[in-house]
Amino acid sequence: MGTCAIGIRVHSGWGALVAVSGDANNLQVIDRRRVDIIDGEAPGSFQPYRFAQDLDLAAAERHIAKSAAASSRLATAALREAVDQLRDRGFRTTVAAILLSSARALPELKMILASHPMIHTAEGEFFRQAFREACTALNIPVSGIRERDLEEEAKAALGKRAVTVKNEIAGMGKIVGAPWTSDHKSAALAAALLLAKHRP
Repeated sequence: MGTCAIGIRVHSGWGALVAVSGDANNLQVIDRRRVDIIDGEAPGSFQPYRFAQDLDLAAAERHIAKSAAASSRLATAALREAVDQLRDRGFRTTVAAILLSSARALPELKMILASHPMIHTAEGEFFRQAFREACTALNIPVSGIRERDLEEEAKAALGKRAVTVKNEIAGMGKIVGAPWTSDHKSAALAAALLLAKHRP
């Protein structure tokens, strides 16, 4: 059985997931999908912190906790489906990478809800955490890679092949077809460098 790594670039309520296999000399994209992790019928699920802004603090805490549990559950189910399908095709998922922002650590909830930029930051972290919990639930080692550090991390993991691999990934849209956006390219590069780091 072959091995593969997953890279995920997260947005509000969903993530772009790309699975890669092979090595720096023969990298293959073996899966690509959009993973939705919100219950569209639940009020405030898409922007949990913005919704909580209009609630008292206790109600805000309950709403965020409930939304987090739902997103974690949906992320776990979707990731399990992806991993199972990869396994059926002969690939074992060994590691996962989640792309991170460059934001600082979050303050307490009261301070978050008082700041629009902080709410935006918190919601990004909220959905990344759902994917982290999904990986943990499935016993997949997960690493966070700051997006601004992605190229430097790639150079450290892939050496002289880093630029070539990045260019190859950029052109993979011709092979895998549309969509092949910056989300997919970044997720694929993150997965590739993590696969290189963990290769026996």
